[in-house]
Amino acid sequence: DVFEQPQHVGHKKIEFHISAEIPAVLQINSEKEEKNGKRVYLYATTEEINNTGFGRIFPAPSSNDKMETEEEDDEIPSEFISRKDLEKNRLSREELEKYSVFKNYEPGDPNCRIYVKNLAKQVQEKDLKFIFGRYVDFQSEVERNMFDIRLMKEGRMKGQAFIGLPNEKAAAKALKEANGYVLFEKPMVVQFARSARPKQDANEGKRKK
Repeated sequence: DVFEQPQHVGHKKIEFHISAEIPAVLQINSEKEEKNGKRVYLYATTEEINNTGFGRIFPAPSSNDKMETEEEDDEIPSEFISRKDLEKNRLSREELEKYSVFKNYEPGDPNCRIYVKNLAKQVQEKDLKFIFGRYVDFQSEVERNMFDIRLMKEGRMKGQAFIGLPNEKAAAKALKEANGYVLFEKPMVVQFARSARPKQDANEGKRKK
């Protein structure tokens, strides 16, 4: 008898359900979710409430994840320049028009080799590698071998460089992102190199101009 009585009392206590409170909590959360325009997370919040009661924290990590993946996309090895730094130190189109070197600027015919001019006298190969190395996959032996920097330091070609990249896509990206980048207080002029084309094509290009 002594053991039976607490069991009956226990059963009576178990009959009290807290489910009546959940809709109120859900209602508050769903209102918040609707205000923020994040209805997508409603199911997740109910699950979180059932498990831990902190459904509101669920949407936050997803936005952080997006930021992290964006950073990961841009996460080139630290030995090379980041896309953010490239953008930060690159002149806008309006600013470029103020410089005579960009007056008749034409990118040229796409190929895997780019031509860089208007380089400051203190620029070294390592500076160009720091910028253009981000367009090369150094894990690949083929790409590593194709990456080539020829910086001219004397004569008429002084302040100019030719850079060989793995493919046209990499060269086009480099041209788009690095043209107008200010290196040692001088904006670089980045174009597709003419010499990469056969002489016939180069002559035809000259005729067109």
